[in-house]
Amino acid sequence: MRKFMIAVVLLACSFARAAEKPELWVYCPTNLQVNENVDTLEKLWKRAAAAGYTHVLLSDSKFSKLGEEPDFYFKNARRAKEIAAGLKLQIVPAVFAIGYSNDVLWHDPNLAEGLPVKDSPFIVKDGEARLEPDSAVKFGKVGYADETVHIADGVATVHGSGGHHRFMYKLALPPYRCYHVSAEIKTENYTAQPEIKMSGHDERGLNHQNLGVKPTQDWTHHDVIFNTLDNTEVTVYFGVWGETKGSLWWRNWKIEEVGLANVLRRPGTPCTVKGDDGHAYVEGKDYEPIVDPHLGNDPWRGEYKAYHTPPTIHTKLPDGTRLRVSWYHPAIIYDGQVCACISEPKLMDLLADQARRMKALWDTPAYAMSHDEFRVCNWDKACEKRHETPGQMLAENVKACRELLRPQAAYVWNDMFDPYHNAVKGPYYLVNGPWTGSWEGLDKDVVIMNWNFGERDKSLRFFADRGHRQVLAGYYDGPMSDWRKWLESAAKVQGVQGYMYTTWQNNYDHLEEFARMSQGKQ
Repeated sequence: MRKFMIAVVLLACSFARAAEKPELWVYCPTNLQVNENVDTLEKLWKRAAAAGYTHVLLSDSKFSKLGEEPDFYFKNARRAKEIAAGLKLQIVPAVFAIGYSNDVLWHDPNLAEGLPVKDSPFIVKDGEARLEPDSAVKFGKVGYADETVHIADGVATVHGSGGHHRFMYKLALPPYRCYHVSAEIKTENYTAQPEIKMSGHDERGLNHQNLGVKPTQDWTHHDVIFNTLDNTEVTVYFGVWGETKGSLWWRNWKIEEVGLANVLRRPGTPCTVKGDDGHAYVEGKDYEPIVDPHLGNDPWRGEYKAYHTPPTIHTKLPDGTRLRVSWYHPAIIYDGQVCACISEPKLMDLLADQARRMKALWDTPAYAMSHDEFRVCNWDKACEKRHETPGQMLAENVKACRELLRPQAAYVWNDMFDPYHNAVKGPYYLVNGPWTGSWEGLDKDVVIMNWNFGERDKSLRFFADRGHRQVLAGYYDGPMSDWRKWLESAAKVQGVQGYMYTTWQNNYDHLEEFARMSQGKQ
């Protein structure tokens, strides 16, 4: 044990020589609109300062909408600044919701990246045009079911055990159409999360939305939406991947083509209505303007509900007129993540406004850009007309964002610029093309906040060779032994200037231990 402790101390000393005195950071997501949250920050920051921390990465969804916040919000922000200054902690606020874009989409839900629906069939009746699918689609005979799934009388029953617990269907569907899949789910002491997944002809999943099933619930209706994209055959899975305990039941699983749900209306997502003969009808003349009043405001602005009754097209065209309607809709990832379109000029206007307001509020030497886990890109007309890859688009975006922050310093998460993390050829979620080359947009003065634990040696070396300084996002709600591995890797490169206690579960139990390990005291 003594030899091990000596090795850890020598390791920390080696790193300290390379980075002089390393900074200690703590990540603090909060809502400064709540007075009590500032009290909570004060208690935490006193602990952090006493343990040797020097920086606070502060995030708040309200940072994207400072123009709408009440006076007491700014009073709380000023109080937080005073607390940090008194403790000699430097606040580094997070800006630019790129990837997790819901905060900036609060301003305009239409700025979401859109997946294309092409030539969906509608028919006019009684002054309204509604979807009339080319062919009916439904789930027939189960294509495959794992041995752990028992299906009888329209109910699929799963009891906890090892292995997978799925049943699936293969369906012939037209490309670039929007489909709604629903099911009722019941659980009893169930330890896994049931999923509805779709996949096409390649490795790309067509849906990544979480269902939000509770461990124990009575029969509850759940919805997902997916776009077939360029696929003519889609596999639909219901089930659980991996070991679980408890019981799960499915019933009333259905599929239907849907029209105009969450239809996006902006220059880069044109919505067109044509006749079967190709004749283009004119919005405002041949039919009333198309708008979905539920887009991006359920349950509040910037949040998108996967499915709701779609709007119809109001028109004076004769009954029986057949139409082909094309439009774009957002994709919802996991628990509500929606990505903005970085090619739409209005988005950059909003980011510029945020930079100006944040500088006026915080007047701090540095800001952190929130380019992170960007999972939907390059499908709409705004992107298409650029004739660039997603990586090239992101490179231009991050360069422009960095300019908005000058002369202050800028930090950014590593993953979307890291060829050993998410900046990959793909397929990556619902990104149309490769993220490779995105790192070319990073000026050398941008500091990388690196959380790529799995490929840490390659990742650290990649950014070090490019001349970037780095802050390691350690802890990450895992075992503290992982942090020792980070330290070992950090000692192999130059330019690691600090370590950050990064918790996504609001767990600061190991704050002091992390500091002692980082300082070679444990």
